[in-house]
Amino acid sequence: MHRLMRGELFMLGGFVAVAAVTIALVMPPAIDPAAAQWTQTPSGPLTAADRDLLFKVRQAGLWEMPAGEYAKTRAESQRVKEVGALLMKEHMELDLMVRQSAKKLGVALPDEPTPDQQRWMAQLASQRGPAFDRDFVNLLRAAHGKVFTTVAAVRSGTRNAEVRKLAGQGITYVMRHMGYLESTGLVDHTQLPEPPTPSPAPPVAMAVDTRRHA
Repeated sequence: MHRLMRGELFMLGGFVAVAAVTIALVMPPAIDPAAAQWTQTPSGPLTAADRDLLFKVRQAGLWEMPAGEYAKTRAESQRVKEVGALLMKEHMELDLMVRQSAKKLGVALPDEPTPDQQRWMAQLASQRGPAFDRDFVNLLRAAHGKVFTTVAAVRSGTRNAEVRKLAGQGITYVMRHMGYLESTGLVDHTQLPEPPTPSPAPPVAMAVDTRRHA
């Protein structure tokens, strides 16, 4: 009886082992969710973050170019008019760059601004004079600060050479545009989001004076 039970257990163990091997061969390996979103391109893998950068640069131009046009006739400050013209011209340049990059990478870009951006455009289209100047400068300065963090984060870690090039160009433009807007003297820096709190610094090891132990 005991021999029979041992034989049955041995056969059962063998069956389980064979079944495990069969499942391992049939079932696909676990896939990293992030890697599953990658697309291979001639310039390297394209990630969801890379695509998001292309979208955000494109949409920034789609509302900032019309906003710059508004400044020609709605702004009171001569400097705001000048800044509006500069932003419109340089976003046309940047928009051409992002469309060229997207074509190389096979990415379909949006054709309209985000709902928030459309709301900002409507707000500016209804204003003139000092109210326009103030809101134009502060809306665009806040928007540039947000897109800057996206561009910088992608630039620091993208595996795609084309996206890396575009992100580098984007950082240059966004930094320059923040400077333009701040040159008007109308930016309310107290209303900008504060930088994230840095992580605690690791403890510093105490230096040991080896002379005391000599």
